[in-house]
Amino acid sequence: MYDDTTLSSLVKQTTAVQQQIVYPSLPLSRHQSAPARAHGWNRQSILLFADFNKFESPRGNRAQQRADQEDDSDYGSPLNTPTTERNFSSASIDSFEKKLPEPPYHVFSLAKKKQLVYIVSLAGLFSPLSSNIYFPALDQISKDLHVSLSLVSLTITVYMIVQGLAPSFWGPLSDTKGRRITFIGTFVVYLVANVGLAFSNNFVALMVFRGIQAAGSAATISVGAGVIGDITTARERGGLIGIFGGIRMMGQSIGPVFGGIISNYLGFHAIFWFLFGLGALTLLLILLILPETLRSIAGNGTIRLTSVHRPLIYTFTPPPDELLDQDNTPSKKVTVSSIVAPLKFLFEKDVFITLFFGSIVYTVWSMVTSSTTALFQGRFNLNDLQVGLVFLPNGAGCVAGSYLTGYLMDHDYKAVERQYRQQKGIPADTLLNKKELVDFPIEKSRLRNIWWIIVIFVLTVALYGFSLPLNIIAIPLVLQFFIAYTATAVFSFNSALVIDLYPGASASATAVNNLMRCSVGAAGVAVVQLVIDTFGSGLTFALFAGITAVLSPLLVVEWFNGERWRGERKERLRAKEEQKKAMDAEKK
Repeated sequence: MYDDTTLSSLVKQTTAVQQQIVYPSLPLSRHQSAPARAHGWNRQSILLFADFNKFESPRGNRAQQRADQEDDSDYGSPLNTPTTERNFSSASIDSFEKKLPEPPYHVFSLAKKKQLVYIVSLAGLFSPLSSNIYFPALDQISKDLHVSLSLVSLTITVYMIVQGLAPSFWGPLSDTKGRRITFIGTFVVYLVANVGLAFSNNFVALMVFRGIQAAGSAATISVGAGVIGDITTARERGGLIGIFGGIRMMGQSIGPVFGGIISNYLGFHAIFWFLFGLGALTLLLILLILPETLRSIAGNGTIRLTSVHRPLIYTFTPPPDELLDQDNTPSKKVTVSSIVAPLKFLFEKDVFITLFFGSIVYTVWSMVTSSTTALFQGRFNLNDLQVGLVFLPNGAGCVAGSYLTGYLMDHDYKAVERQYRQQKGIPADTLLNKKELVDFPIEKSRLRNIWWIIVIFVLTVALYGFSLPLNIIAIPLVLQFFIAYTATAVFSFNSALVIDLYPGASASATAVNNLMRCSVGAAGVAVVQLVIDTFGSGLTFALFAGITAVLSPLLVVEWFNGERWRGERKERLRAKEEQKKAMDAEKK
């Protein structure tokens, strides 16, 4: 039995330890023992502050009802003592919980978190880089392999199809088996594909290995985002996500430049040796430095990592000896149902409308990008290096669209929240629980400024094709910048809204978003060159702009009906859950 004196002593000790974990620069109390001062934290402190997903205090979740207070089986023994010694008195427990500081979400310092974000950002670079570095070499590939440019463009289609499908497998693997093993698996596939591409001298081999390359690179973004979610709180996540997105978008902007330089001087096969070398370096960094962060395996950084979950650097600079050993909880398995379950989202009206319109914008932008080499190289007599430079305005538009739209979404959300508080009479200092507020107009906060972005997108796409015959290269490049800027802005609004609609399943919702965009986009890229050859660039892009304009009222439908559909879905899911509970009760 622990009395109040013992509990008070534990609180003092763990408070000092928590300060050392979160604020390493703070000195420890002079009353601490030498061993504790040497390590900074001891086993008892780790046991108190370990976060086993739901852990909040030695009593478990404080929100549990008093009827559950006697059951500690879900969390084990916080102090590694017999059960009889853990039966605290209610007064002692309440006193202890009031005094005990909240456990840190993760024990890594901010500097360590930034280090890991840089590594996963470098990994996330490969999906857009591998796609865009290829574009300036399309004409050279067509000549070297003796196939038409339209046929070579099919390799882009294959890449996009696999890019849409692959995360459906890698995502569940990452969420069950861990981030490190998924990263290792994706990069092994990616490196093998690049070796195959470097030796490909016929069209069939090129197409097969491009598909394998997409399978290896497609999931790096989602897995990297998972790592950031594992180790950061909402307060610090925004800045780190900004770093992640900024580095990732560099592949969109500088990829074609590198592709143009390499193919112009060394040939298109050298592109894949470059990607192999960069990929091998990134895999080495992951093996050396990146620890497992999946919280079901690593907790909040206080669980001892073993085997594949343990980075090689721990061999030379091991973490504290007092880390907890992982329990023997059976690991989850990747099943067919876990892969296909997210497809059910497409049967929800608001989700389908959001994803479908976003996929149309993505397709039009992809057709503009993929046809750039064919439209510019012959008309303006450009070599591969100059073609690579032509893609810079497109990349700059993507970076600007991603970066600035984040600020715009924050502004719109705050504006809608102020209106909501005024309508409901909620004080400004009262926190809003977004998950409980069914009537919070999240759709309006995300779509508030999308109308003028769509207008600019439609106008610039319509003018783009007609600007090429003017033979003034600056005009279509400026239009490409605005097409990329507005398309990326739509992607940002689109992705944020889908995650808002399913806050508890954001990874699955993102996978479905990626699947629909890449599937429709692949179809568009497959036919764009044929349509341009038939109707010319002017009529082709005017047609695609018209299709986008005709479908844009779908957003108006979402604006007026999204909140009602979301409420109906929540009631339907609640009724289904109650029915399931009733059936389980009958079985008992």
